[in-house]
Amino acid sequence: MKSVIVTVLILLTTGMKGADSIELATFSADVTPPLGSPLCFGAISPAKEIEEPLTARGIVILGPDKPIVLCVADFVVLSNDSHDEWRKALAKAAGTTPDRVAMHVIHNHDAPGYDAGASRLLDEQKLVGIISRKEIHDKAVSDTAMALQESLPNAQAVTHVGTGSAGVENFASNRRIIGENGKLALARMSSCRNDEAISKPVGTIDPDLDLISFWNGDSPIAALTFYASHPQSYYGRGGVTPDTVGLARNRRTEETGAIHIHFDGAGGNIAAGKFNDGSPAARKELTTRIHEGMKSAWENQTRTGITAKSLSWSTLPVALPWHEKYTEEALFDELSSPETDTRTRVRAARDLVYLRRRKAGKLIDLQSLRIGKSQALFFPGELFVEYQLAAKAVHPERFVTVAAYGDGGPGYIGTELSYSQGGYEVGRVSRTAPKVEAVLMAAIQELLAPGTPK
Repeated sequence: MKSVIVTVLILLTTGMKGADSIELATFSADVTPPLGSPLCFGAISPAKEIEEPLTARGIVILGPDKPIVLCVADFVVLSNDSHDEWRKALAKAAGTTPDRVAMHVIHNHDAPGYDAGASRLLDEQKLVGIISRKEIHDKAVSDTAMALQESLPNAQAVTHVGTGSAGVENFASNRRIIGENGKLALARMSSCRNDEAISKPVGTIDPDLDLISFWNGDSPIAALTFYASHPQSYYGRGGVTPDTVGLARNRRTEETGAIHIHFDGAGGNIAAGKFNDGSPAARKELTTRIHEGMKSAWENQTRTGITAKSLSWSTLPVALPWHEKYTEEALFDELSSPETDTRTRVRAARDLVYLRRRKAGKLIDLQSLRIGKSQALFFPGELFVEYQLAAKAVHPERFVTVAAYGDGGPGYIGTELSYSQGGYEVGRVSRTAPKVEAVLMAAIQELLAPGTPK
């Protein structure tokens, strides 16, 4: 009976907004996996202890058009069919369509990753449950959808939107150190104890953490922050945690009384390596630094009045080019060979699912939320920071920010130049070709074009 009542309320809530009003509902669900669950697609130790619960949290924007849903889960990756399942479930709960749902992860590594299609392929090879467990994933989806549904009757009016930025000190550094010959010379990953790599400059990063907040008069409702960097300090020991950005985000929620939702920006080639030795002490320090950035952006924000006329949503489906390093037949042979190591078979399954979706004509949605003078772009994969910097440069007078780590199917998404430089990010873990840069740069221009997006 309760679900029927809630459904009626959804219809009333989403169908009776005035032409010039905006309301916001906030939701959060516990998606912490049980002990023993695979973490990071089974590549590291399974869950041994819960250091900090994991959540899927988000907002529903209610205006004269269909609702818009923004959600971030404390998972390492959501790919392909699993990403689709989340968007469909949240859309149904909100009374909207999947193209108006942006579903992302913060990419913490001591957390589950989900790719339903790859799991099915591995199950067929008698590698059952090695990268994830379906029942855990399904429960996380249903619990989050229910939390969203139950939040709708409590939606609050949005009268103002705030925007602010702050530099984050001694956190982000570029992972890729290029030598004089134009090739990758050193890799400086999430943690680093190589003195030579540590001594190198920070490199190309976006030093700013951006914030968009929603207010009802003088009362904050929600804060969204965006920062381009891998979030993990150390991982693989079995301690489930949302890591640096999640821990800082949780503190900000307590401090402001408004739900805080954090998006990982275009941090595919960015991590804390220059400033992180991988110790527990470093995690505390890095969490403090990102927390100070979140706090400063909040304190620096400027609030402006808002109406539904300045709210728009755009979805741009694109085909990202396959790297063509492997054929479907070669990937299936790799997956089905008992002599091949398990880690390689897992990668083959994930590659194969993505390739088959590409062959079937499945496109990936790029999305844009424009509200007032701010605009947030939502992208798939482990996007390189150069795309974020390019987006911000299109309209310097506009407050533009970027979220990556939507559909994880494409893996790492480098620039055209990066593929010729070599390195981990543009090797097996990237499923896109160098010409992906032309596709995405054109898409950025289209999403940021003047006028009201469709």
